[in-house]
Amino acid sequence: MTLAQSTGDKGQRLRELLTMRTVAVLGASNALTALQIERAGYEAVYVSGAAVSAARGLPDIGLISLTDMADEAGTIARAVTIPTIVDADTGYGPPSSVMEAVREFERAGVAGMQIEDQEEAKKCGHLQGKRIIPTGDMVAKIDAAVNARRNRNFLIVARTDARAVDGLEAAIQRALAYAEAGADMLFPEALLSPEEFGTFSLAMKKAGVQVPLIANMTEFGQTPYLSVDEFHALGYQAVLFPVSTLRVAARAVENLLSELKFFGTQRNWLDHMMTRQELYDLIRYEDGTASIRRSYAPDHARAARGQGTGSS
Repeated sequence: MTLAQSTGDKGQRLRELLTMRTVAVLGASNALTALQIERAGYEAVYVSGAAVSAARGLPDIGLISLTDMADEAGTIARAVTIPTIVDADTGYGPPSSVMEAVREFERAGVAGMQIEDQEEAKKCGHLQGKRIIPTGDMVAKIDAAVNARRNRNFLIVARTDARAVDGLEAAIQRALAYAEAGADMLFPEALLSPEEFGTFSLAMKKAGVQVPLIANMTEFGQTPYLSVDEFHALGYQAVLFPVSTLRVAARAVENLLSELKFFGTQRNWLDHMMTRQELYDLIRYEDGTASIRRSYAPDHARAARGQGTGSS
């Protein structure tokens, strides 16, 4: 057992994982999905701003507040034993807001926080028309985040959206500046080819940057479909699948609703559903019930003793 496992420090555990292999980090928009991710054997979970926004019927343009995101991330992080990374968009404002965000997410129990260098009126990283802040402004946010954390193992993940705005070389130069500012992981968003991912990682290596690199393998975006092993060969220690689970779930619900409306019954869909017992097992229904019984048992026992004493 490692120190991180024995102390429950999820940030340290994630750091250890990233030194051993390339980690697939699956996105969850709620705790139920996070439980499924953990049960399937994945080693980390990602609270995606895009997925949480979509689950609330909102576009991914920075509409989720820090309070709401911290609540959601905390619920997810507490539901699982694996480390959780949260998408903090632009950090919710200037460096002072970034500091507040770090403290909120630390209190929520997540292992790390991702911030990006877009302007506050942000867009999905794979859409056109993004605008980015000056490098110095992002460096100030990273510096604030590093100084705000109380647990040095809490990871600060720095994402740059510069590839789509100013080109690959600009993304490389920004990443170097972010690493110098103290970022614990670097995230080049929306690169266009395996060659670009390789060029980016080689540039970090040549510059002596040793922090882990994370790639975004989202669907229907600018990045071609690469496997975790392919990203590993290109020099990346983590691969995000931020909205995959939500997209699959949304399509399944859409298909069920269509057939239920047409046939008036869900009988043909039973094989596509978790049974009642399977769902209960996933959410640890029996454990929760037993815990509630234990919590109430002493009160009931005291009440019974009191009644007995009074009647005698």
